[in-house]
Amino acid sequence: MNENQSFDDKLIEAAKSLETEVTPERDLWPAIESSIRPLGRSRWNTLFAQAAAVVLLVGASSGLTYLVMNKSGPYTTPPVDGRTLSIEQASFGDNYMLGPDYQDARSSLRAEFEEKIQSLDPEARAEVERDVEAIRSVIEEINRALTGDPDNALLQEMLLSSYQEELALMMKVDSVTSAAMYRKDF
Repeated sequence: MNENQSFDDKLIEAAKSLETEVTPERDLWPAIESSIRPLGRSRWNTLFAQAAAVVLLVGASSGLTYLVMNKSGPYTTPPVDGRTLSIEQASFGDNYMLGPDYQDARSSLRAEFEEKIQSLDPEARAEVERDVEAIRSVIEEINRALTGDPDNALLQEMLLSSYQEELALMMKVDSVTSAAMYRKDF
């Protein structure tokens, strides 16, 4: 053990005699500092990237809008009770009434509706007539409001929605009465 201790003592003495600081042959700090410092981006690179993103966004949204707006032909909705509704593009503006084809189809459906509603029981007929009258009075009110402000997009949207509700109600009555006529369990 004494032999190991003397070897350790010699080793410690030899280590104490070594230099504690090592001076490099040349100054290394400038190279270290340049490798740590972040690469400088020029202001033009940032502005160019932002401008490219704006151009890409505007171009993509314009292209998508063009594709959606240039679909030709009537737009159809999913079938309701076996029928397909066809939605035509309409412009209200000064002419806030819908076109003659729509008015003819509406008149035809209205006549059929008046005929079919007679087959309902009195309580159901009164409820349906009350609902139809409420929708028609709303349509009249909106048309009066459009007379004063024909370019109001909200009123135009409400009018179109009201016409669609009226048609949906008339078609529902038609489908209910038609289904009841084909039943054989009475």
